[in-house]
Amino acid sequence: MADDTDQRERPEYRVYRARRRLLRRDRESPVSELEGLRPAPGAPATPPRRRRRPTARRVLGWLALALLAWIVVSAVVFLVSAQIQQARVDDAVDSTLGGAGYPLTTANTVLVLGSDRRDADTAEPGAATTGPSRSDSILLLRAGGGANARLSIARDTLVPIPGRGVQKINAAYAIGGPALAVQTIEFYLGVEVNHLIEVSFDNFPGLIDAMGGINYTGGCVVSRVNGGYANGGVTVRVRAGVKTHLNGDQALALARTRKNACNPSENDFSRARRQQKIIGAMKGRVLSPAGFVRLPWIAWETPRAVQSDMSGPTLLGLFGALAVGGTPQTRVLGSLDGTVPEERKQREVQRFLRG
Repeated sequence: MADDTDQRERPEYRVYRARRRLLRRDRESPVSELEGLRPAPGAPATPPRRRRRPTARRVLGWLALALLAWIVVSAVVFLVSAQIQQARVDDAVDSTLGGAGYPLTTANTVLVLGSDRRDADTAEPGAATTGPSRSDSILLLRAGGGANARLSIARDTLVPIPGRGVQKINAAYAIGGPALAVQTIEFYLGVEVNHLIEVSFDNFPGLIDAMGGINYTGGCVVSRVNGGYANGGVTVRVRAGVKTHLNGDQALALARTRKNACNPSENDFSRARRQQKIIGAMKGRVLSPAGFVRLPWIAWETPRAVQSDMSGPTLLGLFGALAVGGTPQTRVLGSLDGTVPEERKQREVQRFLRG
């Protein structure tokens, strides 16, 4: 009887498995863990945790992230500026230009034109202020996909202009604008032009100033544009072989210089070579530490200084390809009498296409 009573009064026990707690380190409860951290009575307080000293590797990592962020910010500024400007060339050019891949990874042929039209208060002798303007400078760039070449064409070179007979090559721009200029160069050289850039001389000085100026090295030049400083114009003095720092107005005056008092025998070939050297000096400035610090300001001014058929991302890819490429040899196609032998022309074209 006693055994039966004990069995009836004894409670029934069941075994439950407790759910595992996340990040559980031992079997003690959180309260016991905290109590275990309390210092014993009379014991000194726990010393503060020491900070780890930054290692050279960690500092280099932070620096790399900062440099990458600076480049990304500059790229965003460039795209925003390009979107605001929306300075596209004549719509007729779009049907003339041949398509190509992204300029950063695919070789592209880009025609760069500079008009000789100036504002009335900035025009040097020989520049147009009214009426149709001629292409003051003609430069072909080959960039992207490892290609890197430049070829200037003397503006007095005699070429067949479609529908207009044989004339100076810079007349094509005055007759039919950039579309006819592209057609003329493609017909004359037998190459396909993928993109077009027209340089805005009014905004060009702002781009140079955003770079903090450029360092130019070349032959002796003494040029007085619009009467020189004494008459409210610009005076440029460059000593042969000596690095000369130029601001935006001086760089533009040097690119425009037709009459060099230091060397009166110069011709259009000398002018074209100077313009290519200015481009090289601009590239060197952008890739310098001083230019890197100014990169967002340069990125903002660059779309303001050009008009192009390219969108902001495509234009950014082109400038990226030009930046990572080396400095190509200066080549100028033309002659003193305006005629170029066919053999020489084909040789220059092949050199250009090989990059």
